[in-house]
Amino acid sequence: MCKEPTLWEKSVDFHGHVCPGLAIGYRVAEIALERINENRSEDEELVTIVENDACGIDAVMVVTGCTLGKGNLLFKDTGKQVYTFGSRTSGKALRIALKEDVLKDRDDGLKNLHEKVMNNTATAEERETYSKKRMERIDKILHMPAEELVNVREIDFQFPEKARLFASHKCAECGEYAMEARIRVQNGQYVCMDCFNDYSRTIKV
Repeated sequence: MCKEPTLWEKSVDFHGHVCPGLAIGYRVAEIALERINENRSEDEELVTIVENDACGIDAVMVVTGCTLGKGNLLFKDTGKQVYTFGSRTSGKALRIALKEDVLKDRDDGLKNLHEKVMNNTATAEERETYSKKRMERIDKILHMPAEELVNVREIDFQFPEKARLFASHKCAECGEYAMEARIRVQNGQYVCMDCFNDYSRTIKV
């Protein structure tokens, strides 16, 4: 009888490889669900806002069940290792930020080795060292106490409207269909955002 893979194993399988970034996302999501006392979201019970598009987001999706397709994973492009999780059931929401020390820990020799490995200039010994250091870092992230990994604070959170279905309209320029909420009117015709020529008289000084 096959053993059911763990959420970590599912995260690795979904992402395609194991890496420290994936481990960070996994732990952040794990901590969030524990602190707000929630299970993986089957529909839109949970809402997650991620502020980067790095490897860890794949683990966040697997662990929380929040995805772009469901409309309960929102991307705010600040480049921060910061994540917001909200439960529609309890109304409770958390903002979780990776601690500075964890970010600094990236400079433990891995950076230079990573560049060499990616550029195919690393020796066999350097590749072995890189692999060992990388796995040690992943294991450390997966098992360190939450208070050493992240700062967690409860916040007031205005939940976004649940995902809606929109009619689609054919673009008069390219012929492709776009949802009504993203369509534009140009010369009296419906056009998509790609074909729309924005008009502005704003002067930048």
